[in-house]
Amino acid sequence: MSPRSERTPLLADADADRTRSSEDSTRRAEEEDAALHGVAAPPATASRLREVVLFAWALLATAAVVVLAVVLQHRSSTSPAPLPGDPAAGEPYLYRHPASSGHKKHGKKHKRNLVFMVSDGMGPTSLSLTRSFRQFTQSLPIDDVLTLDRHFWGTSRTRSTNSLVTDSAAGATAFSCGRKSYNGAISMLPGARPCGTVLEAAKRAGFATGLVVTTDITDATPACFAAHVGYRLQQDEIAMQEIGEGPLGRSVDLMLGGGRCHFLPNGTDGSCRADDVDVTQIAQDKHGWAYKDDRAGFDELQMGRNVSLPLLGLFAHSDVPFEIDRRNMADVYPSLSEMAATALAALEDATRDSDHGFFLMIEGSRIDHAGHINDPAAQVREVLEYDKTFKLVVDFLEHSDVEGVLVATSDHETGGLATAYQGPNELPVYNWHPSVLARANASTEYCSHLLQTHLSSLPSPPTSPAARRSLAEWITRELVVGRLGITDARDEEIAALVDVPDYALTLLAKMVSVRARVGWSTHGHSAVDVNIYSSGGKAAEVIRGNVENTQVGEFLSGYLGVDVDAITRELEGKGGGDGCGC
Repeated sequence: MSPRSERTPLLADADADRTRSSEDSTRRAEEEDAALHGVAAPPATASRLREVVLFAWALLATAAVVVLAVVLQHRSSTSPAPLPGDPAAGEPYLYRHPASSGHKKHGKKHKRNLVFMVSDGMGPTSLSLTRSFRQFTQSLPIDDVLTLDRHFWGTSRTRSTNSLVTDSAAGATAFSCGRKSYNGAISMLPGARPCGTVLEAAKRAGFATGLVVTTDITDATPACFAAHVGYRLQQDEIAMQEIGEGPLGRSVDLMLGGGRCHFLPNGTDGSCRADDVDVTQIAQDKHGWAYKDDRAGFDELQMGRNVSLPLLGLFAHSDVPFEIDRRNMADVYPSLSEMAATALAALEDATRDSDHGFFLMIEGSRIDHAGHINDPAAQVREVLEYDKTFKLVVDFLEHSDVEGVLVATSDHETGGLATAYQGPNELPVYNWHPSVLARANASTEYCSHLLQTHLSSLPSPPTSPAARRSLAEWITRELVVGRLGITDARDEEIAALVDVPDYALTLLAKMVSVRARVGWSTHGHSAVDVNIYSSGGKAAEVIRGNVENTQVGEFLSGYLGVDVDAITRELEGKGGGDGCGC
């Protein structure tokens, strides 16, 4: 081995040779270029100087690209993906997130809006069901997804203090108070102790507040934000508290939904109250509410441009009909998205000159009811309307001059829904059929109502063979074929509807589900973790991943920088809450 090879690694020679070869090649290329253009080639020293300059430029350019990549990656991680069909699709949608994960409880605050959406009873399978249904009915590719899919944020655990399977009241109490409680509790803790809510704290801090639902405005979820009673069925008392007759006075500025019957005195048309209290009159005379109770009144609001707060809008006796039915009664009932748009515009206008923004809770209430009935055709339409409303809120926040965030989740899953069904004595079938749901043009709830109306119009109960045969023909023609699109009903299915018409609701739903091969394990709730969705931003990072439902509630008050504990102490001092010691 030569002395040189001992001193210098062999690869160093190769690198040196490649460097010299590269220099020679560059020099030859310069000479050829000079010859082609009839000029002298630059001297070797000039060439080396240019190489140094080019190297320095390349180094700076590389550093700039790295910095740009880091910035874009950060923006993409804190911003939702552009939505299909958006004018800005393909361009980054940058959420104007705060500098911290929430307000400090003490110190200067800046203006912000918070929208919290609840998809009552919607579990992960509801999204799979609805996504495939939408792709089928609109001839969309398999990668076309719901707006909710593009804003998936995490999952929430849902158990209550007394059960692994929560109900809506305990679930909503976790959101409103940030505390676990027993099933049935309306912002009450075990031992008949009231807990302050984020809506009440927001109102006390100067925010405008609102509730928008498609069920009774006195139902569990909305009630948990503005009332305190021991059990959810105390809806007469909830109605009084919601308008301002509770220990804190009025905490809500806007309420839109159904449940008019709980506000009308007993003995009047459409009332379901147990007393003769006219809650609508007290609301108007004592607390200054503007009151609307029909579609014409809703239209007068001009989608929020003609609103005087506080506003009470009760547009249905009880629940607003399922979307699959409501769309054929749009002249009578506004939709969830219409009410949400009205609320957003009204609250934005009301806070335009305020140092504080607003807090709005929007509930897709009847997803839950479709689950209880086990009606998949009704459920997919409810989820689509909820998805439409979610997108409406995302767009509102994107174009608003005020910082804001949207967080959405479910209180629980209902029905134990599965996109699969295996009947008795059947082998598993690896498929389900959205075409069956597409053929239905009414909910089984509405079909059941039509059946009861038809039965009441008959001169006598259908007990004779001829009368039973006539009823069977009517059920087949008007309901099974005409409303549900089922043309292969079995004789025993029709006979069951004739024999026990009071069970038509679930019998008809089963006929749809079996043919669509959609399975259900219960007519109640399940304990499955539910999804969390968000418009994004650094503030919402604290509820990314798998969290307890109470952490969602803590985020709501933390984002607004309001003190629910202070409200709890005030309620305790005033003896607030009409509750049991459950």
